Order: sequence, then C-alpha cells, then structure tokens
Amino acid sequence: MSEAPLDWKATGPRKPGAPLLITAELPADVLAWTDALRRQHYPPERNRLRAHVTLFHALPPSVEEELLQVLADLARSPAPEARIDGIMKLGKGTALAVHCPEMVELHAVIAERMHGLLTDQDTRPLRLHVTIQNKVKPEEAKALQVKLEPELRPVSFRFRGFGLYAWEDGLWRPLRVFTFRG
Repeated sequence: MSEAPLDWKATGPRKPGAPLLITAELPADVLAWTDALRRQHYPPERNRLRAHVTLFHALPPSVEEELLQVLADLARSPAPEARIDGIMKLGKGTALAVHCPEMVELHAVIAERMHGLLTDQDTRPLRLHVTIQNKVKPEEAKALQVKLEPELRPVSFRFRGFGLYAWEDGLWRPLRVFTFRG
C-alpha cells in the first residue's frame, strides 16, 4: 500500500472544454477509510484518483454557471444520512455499496435540470458506491469480495456536500464544494 499522496488534482491552467463531474462528498473519516482500501486494492498504475462517490460523470462545461446555482440551492438542505452496507460486485472490480435514498432524490433533481445534456452513463439508474478495485481479473475481484464480505460492517455517515470538478486528462480540477447547511 502506497503512503504517498495521489496526484488526483489537475494543476496549471484550466483546460478549456473539460467535462464537469459532480460527486457526493464523503466526510473525512469515511474518505480516509475508503481511500486506504482503494490504495490497497486498486491497481497502482491505474489509481489516479482518491476514493469518491460519483453522481454525474460528464456534463458539458457550458452548464457550469447553472450547476453552481443548482448545487448551491440543493446544499441548503440537511446533510443526507447514508450507510455503506455491503459489497457491490463490478465484474472486474469491487465497490462498497452506499445506501442513501435522499441522495438518489437529489440526483434526480439535478438530472431533471440537466435533461437532454446527460451522457448515456449519466442517464442510467444511480447505484451509489465507492470503487475500491477496478480493471482486475474477475477472479481477483471475486477473491477480494470473498475476503471483505465477512469483515465489512455497516458504516453510517452523512454526506458532507456536493463536489464540482472539471475532468482534465484523467485528473480532477476542484472547482467548488457545496457543504450541506440545513
């Protein structure tokens, strides 16, 4: 397991035309735990990002101003209660399943505002999760799932807020975090 910090943030001038992504921001303790699992089990040559819960993968940069307003409005609500409650099998990877009906509802509000601008991936039903392993052989993924399932206990938390990022050459450029205030 690597102890060096990941180089997950884009640096230098902002890349024009970079798609936008939205995350449900994890609290510090859950982020530290899930990121440690990711560093331990994700192939190091492919692990360029920290642990995260993606809500939208690629929105057009032309909607940035509208997203700033939508996310600010939604962040006025109380922080949604969530729970990591099991393993999600990804075929060639493993994720921690996150149960949070309220975040799914907030996602639907954003999706409705972005109607017609969503990629195919972003129109699929939302399955909240934190990927801790990906792009490995199915046998390796299954072995990790068998190992982790008996060890994993439910972890309750509240999402911290929404994160808005620009996707630049596989790295994220943080644009703004909207902390829940309700």
